Amino acid sequence: MGGWNFQPWEGVFYPDDLPKRRQLEYASRHVTTIEVNATYYGSQKPETIAKWGADAPDGFVFAIKGNRFVTNRKILADAGDSLKKFFAQRLSGLGDKLGPILWQFAPTKKFDPADFEAFLKLLPKEDGGVRLRHALEVRHDSFAVPEFASLAARYGAAIVYADHFTYPAIADVTADFVYARLQKGEDTIPTAYPEDQMDQWAKRALIWAEGGVPDDLPLAAPERKPEKKPRDVFVFFIHEGKIRAPHAAQDFLKRAG
Repeated sequence: MGGWNFQPWEGVFYPDDLPKRRQLEYASRHVTTIEVNATYYGSQKPETIAKWGADAPDGFVFAIKGNRFVTNRKILADAGDSLKKFFAQRLSGLGDKLGPILWQFAPTKKFDPADFEAFLKLLPKEDGGVRLRHALEVRHDSFAVPEFASLAARYGAAIVYADHFTYPAIADVTADFVYARLQKGEDTIPTAYPEDQMDQWAKRALIWAEGGVPDDLPLAAPERKPEKKPRDVFVFFIHEGKIRAPHAAQDFLKRAG
């Protein structure tokens, strides 16, 4: 799910008497990963990030959103200074609880192969001795081409699969992990997605985890054959309203085993 400080979850997901300061402790024991949104809007103190790690149990993983000042620019190749500032937060303080860094691009951002490759070259491979993994969430149809899939694979970056009403759906496996954001959920459904769709997503996640590629999702480069090897799979329920996101995550985990 996305974040843990969300008032509508109080009394719905969180117990009524749970203090806000213990919400991360509670959430991280009911789901296996959380996508952190705060880092998209501003820098966090290294002590804050280290505390996140201390509050979460062993085996838990944080996905961290890259800062908007890195990706919301006309020329991505000029993002070097913003990247340095972003990594000055010392994400390495999370240790083995640091998951992928999610880089989100505006719906107006079109695919420019040269500039996008320049951006990928800027992305560091490690931070304080901790390996970094990068996920790319693109939102313009111009990215749904074989050239983009090949470029992402060359740099070992994952293309985010977006189950969204308007963003392009690109299910190409281009890294040693898979990152999916399921954004069509509804709060009128107790688990955000209907049962049959939850079963479908659990099945797809297991296929990804075993090193395969689901045959019912669109690919930008269908001729590419990624190496068949086990992969970490990150699936987030991020829908408008998101009141049912925690319940969706827990239901999904049960179905995926």
